[in-house]
Amino acid sequence: MSIWTPSSWREKPILQQPTYPNQEELAKVLEELKNYPPLVFAGEARTLKNHLAKVANGEAFLLQGGDCAESFSEFHATNIRDTFKVLMQMAVVMTYAGGVPVVKVGRMAGQFAKPRSSDTETIDGVTLDSYRGDIINGSEFTQEARLPDPNRMVKAYNQSAATQNLLRAFASGGFADLHQVHQWNLDFAQQCEVSKKYEKMAEQIQTSLKFMEACGVNSKTYRTLRETDFYTSHEALLLPYEEAFTRKDSMTGEWYDTSAHMLWIGDRTRQLDGAHVEYLSGVNNPIGLKAGPSMEADDLIRLCNKLNPTNEAGRLNIIVRMGADKVGDDKTGMQRLLRAVKSEGLNIVWSCDPMHGNTIKSSNNFKTRPVDAVLKEMKQFFQIHKAEGTNAGGVHLEMTGKNVTECLGGSFVVTEQDLSSRYHTHCDPRLNANQALELAFLIADSLKEAQR
Repeated sequence: MSIWTPSSWREKPILQQPTYPNQEELAKVLEELKNYPPLVFAGEARTLKNHLAKVANGEAFLLQGGDCAESFSEFHATNIRDTFKVLMQMAVVMTYAGGVPVVKVGRMAGQFAKPRSSDTETIDGVTLDSYRGDIINGSEFTQEARLPDPNRMVKAYNQSAATQNLLRAFASGGFADLHQVHQWNLDFAQQCEVSKKYEKMAEQIQTSLKFMEACGVNSKTYRTLRETDFYTSHEALLLPYEEAFTRKDSMTGEWYDTSAHMLWIGDRTRQLDGAHVEYLSGVNNPIGLKAGPSMEADDLIRLCNKLNPTNEAGRLNIIVRMGADKVGDDKTGMQRLLRAVKSEGLNIVWSCDPMHGNTIKSSNNFKTRPVDAVLKEMKQFFQIHKAEGTNAGGVHLEMTGKNVTECLGGSFVVTEQDLSSRYHTHCDPRLNANQALELAFLIADSLKEAQR
């Protein structure tokens, strides 16, 4: 058996990587990045793993969400704040109405690379490299923009560092105080029923807080009322970048990827003998593994054993992304995977990605996702776990705090005609704040039902 090193992935077959035209420049950038400070610390990753162990045991719920792909052009403190706000809203709904602690993980501060179904894109007879995320190339359809540029990794790091700093400030500087529960509501969210439902719940929370203060429990004396633990994650797709931030922890001597607290492997790069599985098998962060309809049960077991050989609780998160019409299917759905893992006695966090399997093209040619399908897949996820006696552990969402019109439906209805008005995504369609909050109430009801 070969010995793992931060670069042993280079000996394995690899998919979804750019071809940099200037290898000397690439080497120079990577050497520079190796000397940059870490974005997260090993101790934080270990704490997250401990929280996820509780999720695996059914004692907490994982909320993971954020942009499909962060961009350089939309980097703004307001955008970061609004996404953080929505995640806080969702978490408080699940905690208060669902009755369980929520582990909050953002798809933020590093989610810059995206897998593509094709290496090239053709428009009006012109064929160029596909856009692979701002960390690799530009979205503009020009030869210059689509050329992979290693210097983009430096810009991605700088933006990630600034985002991470702001998130830490929001989480610990008073913004996350539960007394702010009313202020987390966004202005445009005032227009629909789900917002009114949230406001009613916020009033109940405020009443509870007043009672607790009368008993001597307040945010000055209890950190958990004024601060929150908030973690970051992204798909570990661009492996040269991830290798540059792979550092040995001085406390334990173990390797960690310090670009994020949690990393995941996508459905397109989960080959057992592939580079991405090899790389993530050696870092000690909590890791995720996307599982679509093509995942075979035997392959999933082999991947679990490779990625989590000691069967450590909180280490591995299987992120199911089937689609509303497939998740319950006997041959291609989730139940066969769940039963296989259960029979092996593996400690796994199961979470649902109800976004990627429900992507369609609208009649006016927009890539979109129907909210009804997202809700349907989430409901089935809980139903299947209940039937199997296992824990529905979390949700993984592409969402934003911006008032976008990218996904169809929701309580404040977005129609096909509405899509063009605020369709801002650089890649995949995202839930807006109203739609994400609607899903949070559905999850809270399901969590409450699971406890009965």
